Amino acid sequence: MSHGESFLEVLKRKFDSSSFYCLDEPEAALSFRSTLTLIRVLHDVVAEGGQVLCATHSPILASMPGAHILEVGDWGVRETAWDDLELVRHWKAYLDAPGRYLRHTLAD
Repeated sequence: MSHGESFLEVLKRKFDSSSFYCLDEPEAALSFRSTLTLIRVLHDVVAEGGQVLCATHSPILASMPGAHILEVGDWGVRETAWDDLELVRHWKAYLDAPGRYLRHTLAD
């Protein structure tokens, strides 16, 4: 079992009641597929009456249907939509053309 799979197993066992859960970047140990599984786990928590507060840098996790999204930045805290998140715009732009970002990162 990988580190990410172990982490998901722990979450599934811990999320056994309709409580309030605070998570800080739970996707850090997870693959793309495991992050989708995490969305399912969180969906089930909410469906059973629980609540989840989650800090994330993952556009995948932020796309969870029904999520109330708050974005933190130089402006402070603001409510926003997934499509308007700075991290979503950057990921889309990076995946469209990695060279635009890497030329600055790898410049001599």
